Amino acid sequence: MPGLLGKKIGMTSIFSAEGKNVPCTVIEAGPCVVTQIKTKEKDGYNAVQIAFDDKREKNSTKPMVGHFKKANTAPKRKVAEFRGVFDHLKLGDILNVGEVLKNDRWIDVTGTTKGKGFQGVVKRHGFRGVGDSTHGQHNRLRAPGSLGASSYPSRVFKGMRMAGQMGGDRVKVINIAIVKLIPEKNILIVKGSVPGSNGSYLIINK
Repeated sequence: MPGLLGKKIGMTSIFSAEGKNVPCTVIEAGPCVVTQIKTKEKDGYNAVQIAFDDKREKNSTKPMVGHFKKANTAPKRKVAEFRGVFDHLKLGDILNVGEVLKNDRWIDVTGTTKGKGFQGVVKRHGFRGVGDSTHGQHNRLRAPGSLGASSYPSRVFKGMRMAGQMGGDRVKVINIAIVKLIPEKNILIVKGSVPGSNGSYLIINK
């Protein structure tokens, strides 16, 4: 079976059997619809395309409406592919969290981290800054400091940790433990945090 698409609902905590308070993330996982089966002969590689989260037809383009009608389903907001051969799946099949993850204890989750905008080196890279305001350093508390030598090499090396855009990156977190499945509500509860803000879409790999 391939993975699933989901939406991050938020975080909570659950008491374990040992009595420990475990922080958890609640994910709405599926139901997902198989909207395309790709083959090596026709498309150059084997994959299955699945879609998640209904949206109104008037907010979809006509090509996408026609694409989803082939699978006999409503237009969707999120579409993703899973590489591989899945002979047991057919166009229009519904994938539920209770069926896909019933025998799994660990998953990988891919999401887009929260965008922080343009940030300085203290927040972006964890620089300490000067720390003390003595010796006349009135405006250097959060400055990056020296970036390199002057006469040689007379340039700043690539990869230097500096201020810049922070967040908004595609991140994959591997080996997250499944704490609980609630199939009747399409709910997946995992241990710890996952990338993204509440309401953002996630790709769940087995």
